Amino acid sequence: MAFWREIFSSITALVAGAFIALLLAVSLFGPLLSPHDLETMNWDRIGEGPSLVHWFGTDEVGRDLFVRTMEGLRVSITIALITTAVALSIGIPWGAVAGLSGGYTEQIMMRIVDAIYCIPGLLIIILLVVVFGRNQYLLFAGIGAIAWLDIARIVRGQTLQLKDALYISSARALGANTFYLLRKHVIPNVIGPIVIFSTLMVPNVILMESTISFLGLGIQEPDTSLGVLVSDGTQVMESAPWQLLFPGVVLALMVWSLNTLGDRMRMTSQTSQVA
Repeated sequence: MAFWREIFSSITALVAGAFIALLLAVSLFGPLLSPHDLETMNWDRIGEGPSLVHWFGTDEVGRDLFVRTMEGLRVSITIALITTAVALSIGIPWGAVAGLSGGYTEQIMMRIVDAIYCIPGLLIIILLVVVFGRNQYLLFAGIGAIAWLDIARIVRGQTLQLKDALYISSARALGANTFYLLRKHVIPNVIGPIVIFSTLMVPNVILMESTISFLGLGIQEPDTSLGVLVSDGTQVMESAPWQLLFPGVVLALMVWSLNTLGDRMRMTSQTSQVA
């Protein structure tokens, strides 16, 4: 509790947390308060600006932009959370095994990480789309296949600090195998830094998904995401600026809030370790 009190003692972090809670609540319950749905086209109100009927206006085919923005936010957050989970499930064991094993095993594993780093992430996504077609689940896998690299490096660094600890040396002397050491000693002790890093990773994944969808390689109609909405909005930004303004503001607020809160958690954790 003291850790969280320290985090939210900052006004900026408090504002960021409030924005996150508000955006999550609105994305979940906002569409239920609107009489409109995601796909219904109102041909009498095509390209209409914000009003009491359509709070964020309508798009170029008369669909309610408020509902689509909230659905886009929900999809973007879902992709970010799933991708982060995939990245953690790969990166944590990979980095922990590399750090604990040492020697040639560590060298081979980390050279594989370096080799994948050399390939542009966007190129991997494009290749996956070209080979397997446009599939949002494939998008999760593609982003996760890139995002786990940083986690593996962080976990390896944390593991190298732990591997010579007395309790691990004692466990080895008693005959504990690598799997036992990982499960009982290494992974539980690196979870804290990884949780903090994950709060910084989620907004990066949201931006990556938005970029991919902006290029037309991600979420496809009738589904939507913030990246898709921003992409659509840029095409009509002169005649219908609200179609870019509202999704863009929601995307910026969510990314700023997550980054701010993640930075505050990281700084608080470092201060606690020094103390």
